[in-house]
Amino acid sequence: MNIDLTTPALLFSTISLLLLAYTNRFLALATVIRTLHREYQKTPDPVAAAQIANLRRRVNLIRDMQTLGVASLLSCTVCMGLLFAGMAFFGKVVFAISLVLMVGSLTISLIEIRMSIGALNLQLSDMEK
Repeated sequence: MNIDLTTPALLFSTISLLLLAYTNRFLALATVIRTLHREYQKTPDPVAAAQIANLRRRVNLIRDMQTLGVASLLSCTVCMGLLFAGMAFFGKVVFAISLVLMVGSLTISLIEIRMSIGALNLQLSDMEK
């Protein structure tokens, strides 16, 4: 397989958009956590406590998603440098690592999405009683 400088460059826009989406998720969760925390301090509620625990796990997952996404972007940059320097074999290896890091980031994203559905179900559970 031949790769040139444009191959890893294609991932730049994808990774950048993913990181933007991850940051937006983080900011939305941070707002929800702050609001729930204030409400919980005023009136302790077991549902709110469970939601805060779920949100803590989700924020940690988002941190991991962002870490793998940034590592993938850095790997793409290193790959481009290696390709530019004429080290095609090492460039391919680093590009493969970059793809693995992106897959890891997307996998954690899927887990976090499934957790967010669990949080919504928890929120709706008090209506079913």
